[in-house]
Amino acid sequence: MSNEGKMNLLNFADPKIKTLHVTWFAFFLTFVVWFSHAPLLVFIKEAFDLTSAQVKALLILNVALTIPARIIVGILVDKFGPRIIYSGLLISSSFICMGFAMAQSFEQLALFRFLLGFVGAGFVIGIRLVGEWFPAKQVGIAEGIYGGWGNFGSAAAAMSLPTIAYAFGGDDGWRYALGLTGIIAGLYGFFFYTMARNTPKGSTYFKPKKSGGLEVTSRKDFYFYLLMNIPMYIALAVLAWKLSPSGVNLFTTQVMYLMWFGLVALFFIQVNSIWRVNKDNLTKGVADIEKYDFKQVAILDVAYFVTFGSELAVVSMLPLFFLETFEGLDPVKAGLLASGFAFMNLVARPTGGWFSDKFGRRKSLMIFIGGLAVGYSVLSQVDGGWLIPMAVIATMCCSFFVQAGEGAVFAIVPLVKRRMTGQIAGMAGAYGNVGAVTYLTVLSFVDYSTFFMVIAASAAVIFFAVMFLNEPKGHMAEVNEDGTVELIDVN
Repeated sequence: MSNEGKMNLLNFADPKIKTLHVTWFAFFLTFVVWFSHAPLLVFIKEAFDLTSAQVKALLILNVALTIPARIIVGILVDKFGPRIIYSGLLISSSFICMGFAMAQSFEQLALFRFLLGFVGAGFVIGIRLVGEWFPAKQVGIAEGIYGGWGNFGSAAAAMSLPTIAYAFGGDDGWRYALGLTGIIAGLYGFFFYTMARNTPKGSTYFKPKKSGGLEVTSRKDFYFYLLMNIPMYIALAVLAWKLSPSGVNLFTTQVMYLMWFGLVALFFIQVNSIWRVNKDNLTKGVADIEKYDFKQVAILDVAYFVTFGSELAVVSMLPLFFLETFEGLDPVKAGLLASGFAFMNLVARPTGGWFSDKFGRRKSLMIFIGGLAVGYSVLSQVDGGWLIPMAVIATMCCSFFVQAGEGAVFAIVPLVKRRMTGQIAGMAGAYGNVGAVTYLTVLSFVDYSTFFMVIAASAAVIFFAVMFLNEPKGHMAEVNEDGTVELIDVN
């Protein structure tokens, strides 16, 4: 690797390295807060005498708000900059986390868990910030480190929070553990605001011309963009159905219908907003130098659907899969065996980003999605006749391709259109959650083997879609406020 492509992660005197560490730890804390309830559910269930349906409701509510939140936060970060938005997210989530810790009823637990889904949008903010600080030759591995080390927050929460709860002792130990995570997140929000900067000194922070949706540069892309929004609304409708009497029975069928009506109304409001943002572009035209192909965004969306979407789904079911597949395992051992899937984030996602920097964006993504398809095909064959170590190895090999694929996706996101990186990251991130909802819904109707095969089959389809991805090359053009054009290298 050339000197330009090398990165010394211990060189804190380098402003971009310092920014990377400050930013990935912010993301790490958002994942600790977002998944803080999972390892403490046994305590929460006992404290409130929750039914299994109520526990499932909390798990669904935890991800329900994340889909629209990633879109909204993407718009906000492009308009106001990552520094203020990340700080605000951490500080506000600290109060919501402490509210969950102090809840006195299931209804309060449900409300605060639903609101905490917003913290899952923190990922989007750092994608824009890291993309501002690192050149194209390093952006893949930098985004991979940011995403992989940050994602580890969920595993860190699982390993540490039960111990903290026991350390505080008593029936309220879990409350202190949760409250502590909220306090740390809030304090770090102030620290982040002090330490972070939106861009390197002397660089311009490019903002969209209008807020409310992605700018597109042709009528074909306009309709394509509208079409790509529909699956997100379908996923939210499915979540509403899962919370109705047909699922965990959190609210009535009439409420579900009202929510569906609200989603339809919201879709048309968004269509109007997208038209308002793009009206001038579509009627007056766009200079050739400013054009980009929305196809790039759509392909990254579906790639993240199958990579991060399958990861979220599999992490949710893998402990139970091991427990029910292999005799003699208890829940603790099954959880430990399954944790290998999440642990791979520390290495796999940065590797995917580095591979993309080194060997090409499209080729790398195709390799990882192809490997993912093979990996899930192998997992579909795992049964009680397998040796447990072989099943764990197969799981970790599959997870490597899954998370390396995530790294490869976000190695490309900052290279599409700089001033809209937050919104592009938000849409791709939302598609990851759409994937999780889709795969978990499939799992509710089929056995484990079929579930893994469905993921493998969808990966095979998306593999062919990635073949149509354009390799970023040359420069992307951004217009300064004074009308001058700045070219940003994407090679």
